Order: sequence, then structure tokens, then C-alpha cells
Amino acid sequence: MYPCFFMQYKQMEKRFMYILKTEASFDSAHFLAGYNGKCSNLHGHRWKIVLEVQTEELKEDVQHKGMYVDFGELKKDLRNIADSMDHALIIERNSLKETTFEALKSENFKIIELDFRPTAENMAKYFYEKIKILGYNMRAVTVYETPANSATYME
Repeated sequence: MYPCFFMQYKQMEKRFMYILKTEASFDSAHFLAGYNGKCSNLHGHRWKIVLEVQTEELKEDVQHKGMYVDFGELKKDLRNIADSMDHALIIERNSLKETTFEALKSENFKIIELDFRPTAENMAKYFYEKIKILGYNMRAVTVYETPANSATYME
């Protein structure tokens, strides 16, 4: 019993030690096409994105000595993604009638079409992947639709 437990403990022992966390917010509208409930109606949120990155070792170069990444860089990268979605209508592709979609576009509304239903769960994965592409060692992304309701994505 003890050797098996020790082996499992040793395998679990190698964990990331440093976790950095930052957040950004944006306002947007969305609806859940095909959903049977009040979220099928157009409504808005003050979305909050909480980003967590991780590392086992800190950098040694003069500029970043004792850091994984400069918080300014991390915040800027997250803020750029959040700003791109600010004050937009976020929709699942082909979820609006073509005439409705064209009418909104003709009024110069900012519309972001995604290949998935814009739920908190899917948005957490979306932001995770967007940040990961930038080269960060990801831990998790949590997306809040309201102060009390959130979804987290991690791999």
C-alpha cells in the first residue's frame, strides 16, 4: 500500500509553482439560439475574464529576472482580446435570419459571429485558446456572466 501511494505522490509532485492571474471586462449582448428559456432573448452582460498562467521556473534575464512574464504584457494581451468584443452583439454563426442579420449590419452594429453558441462555458474555452496562441503556459480561464455565475476552462 505505501509504495503505491508514494509512487502516485511522486507523479503528482511535479506541479507548476507560480500562478499569475489578471482580469479584464467588456460589455456585450448575446442570445442563445434554440434555447428554451429567457436566455433565448437578446440580453447583455458585463463579462469578466479571469486569466491564469503558470510556470515552474522564473526568468533570469535582467529585464524579467524573478518573473514569469511582465504583468503589463499579460494584461495588454488580455485587454486586446476583451476590447475586440466590447459593445458588440456576439452571435452563433447562422443563428439570425439573413434579413435580420443584414438589417443589423446596415445599421453599422458591431456583430461578432462565432462558430459556437456564446455560452459562458464556450467563451471560457474561446479566450483560453486565444491567449494560448500567444505563447503563454495556460492554467485556466474563468468567464463571469454575472458576479455570481462563471464557467472555467482548463486543459
